[in-house]
This record gives sequence, C-alpha cells and structure tokens, in this order.
Amino acid sequence: MAYSSFEIWLIILILGVGTFALRYSFLGLIGSRELPEWALRHLRYTAVAIMPGMIAPMILFPAASGGALDPLRMSAAGATIVAGLVSRNVVVAIVAGTGVLIGGHLLLA
Repeated sequence: MAYSSFEIWLIILILGVGTFALRYSFLGLIGSRELPEWALRHLRYTAVAIMPGMIAPMILFPAASGGALDPLRMSAAGATIVAGLVSRNVVVAIVAGTGVLIGGHLLLA
C-alpha cells in the first residue's frame, strides 16, 4: 500500500503530537509534584519490562542470520543471564555476554 506525501506527513504529525502528549503528561503536568508511592513502585519496573521486549527479537530472530535461530547469540544471551544472576551486576552481565559473542565470532571466523 503506497501512501501519498500528504498521508505520510499526516502520520508523522499525529505520531509527534501523541508522543508530545505522553511525555508532557508526566513532565509538564506532574513534573513539579511528588508522585504517590504506588506510582513510584510501578515505575521502578519500567526498564525491566521494556528491555526484554527490545532485546529478545534480536536474539531469537537476528537479521544477521536471516531470522534463523543463531546458537552463538543464544549462548551469549545465556552467558549474560548467568553472569547477571551470579554477580547481581549489570556491567558484569553485559561484559560476559559481549565477550562470549565477540569471542565466538573470532573463533568461528
């Protein structure tokens, strides 16, 4: 389905207004007020909820392998999870996963 230039700019404008409204609702309207404890408690889990949704498709369906399951990426993800659980340190988990991914690429190349 092809969109005309007007339709593309209309979509961009609507998405921009929606994005502004979402951000303004937190930053502009509530920015100077203290949030209730229940809201702060739920906001603590935002990164934990969003990161797996962003990362899982890159691990399970990587573009580098044409969407096929890649054992190297799966092992790097496993190393990241294990290192994170053992160390309770995000940086150690990231370094472990990156090390397995880069090391595997170097060994297989």
